[in-house]
Amino acid sequence: MAGADTERRQIDLSDNDRARVILGKQDENLRAIEKGLDVRLFFRGDELTIIGDPDAVAKAEDLFKQLSALLEGGYGLSSADVQYAMSLARDGKADRLADIFKDTILVTPRGKPIRPKTLGQKRYVDAIRKHDMTFGIGPAGTGKTYLAMALAISAFKNRQINRIVLTRPAVEAGEKLGFLPGDLQEKVDPYLRPLYDALYDIIGVEGFEKFMGRGMIEVAPLAYMRGRTLDDSFIILDEAQNTTPEQMKMFLTRMGFGSKAVITGDITQIDLPKETSSGLEEVRRVLHDTEGVSFEYLTEKDVVRHPLVQKIILAYEEYGRGRVNP
Repeated sequence: MAGADTERRQIDLSDNDRARVILGKQDENLRAIEKGLDVRLFFRGDELTIIGDPDAVAKAEDLFKQLSALLEGGYGLSSADVQYAMSLARDGKADRLADIFKDTILVTPRGKPIRPKTLGQKRYVDAIRKHDMTFGIGPAGTGKTYLAMALAISAFKNRQINRIVLTRPAVEAGEKLGFLPGDLQEKVDPYLRPLYDALYDIIGVEGFEKFMGRGMIEVAPLAYMRGRTLDDSFIILDEAQNTTPEQMKMFLTRMGFGSKAVITGDITQIDLPKETSSGLEEVRRVLHDTEGVSFEYLTEKDVVRHPLVQKIILAYEEYGRGRVNP
């Protein structure tokens, strides 16, 4: 990095709490930013020194200024947030950080703000707000259903809708579960458990029991939707890749006046029999240019789980394209 084209800049990080978040545990964020932006970083006293190519130094400086501004504004940032911010800075998009992190959908009973964490998630959230029907398509861990549920709770609290309906097809994920004991509700509960878990996280156990007890939230298998018309509702269909074309059409035509629908799914994880077409794959062709309908695609860049999940998704994609030889 030495030479005539090398540049050096200093940034004040005298706020110890802010510096601790930006640097990360044992300087893990600093090392990741060095590698990601191809710069050298030195933190001594209250000053952070950036050394490297002028363009790379400018991107790193912009990144640290954007992060500092967010922290000064009271926005909590995790190590994953900082490293995603680094990837934006690498593409010259560090200025988009404020758009993402300042968009708080709601705050959970435990004080946790729910908000988009990537540009893809921000586009998805904005699409749901703007359109009556939104399809969120992407791999596991991209927040498709969780963000939609948070928006549904927010819409209910703001009296934009009267109830929330959550549904998913009861399809076994490549496993034969066999006989399940209990009544009908107990038989379908295992399929709906991920929706319950998300609701517990978003509104807490007490909030969940209150909403469910008053009939303000309904969680049901897709088969229960047949023959109904849902007015003034926020309707979410999860795991839509496991619907048949007939089921998808049935669900979409349940939508009544004053309602909003969000359909989420991952077309790489279809659990239907091989001879059965996926309703999610078909509907992309049927409604691709229909006014009022939005298709939003999330990628591995929008995964907000363990960093290894991104690598796993990419590895499977490359394997599927024949790039990996056994």
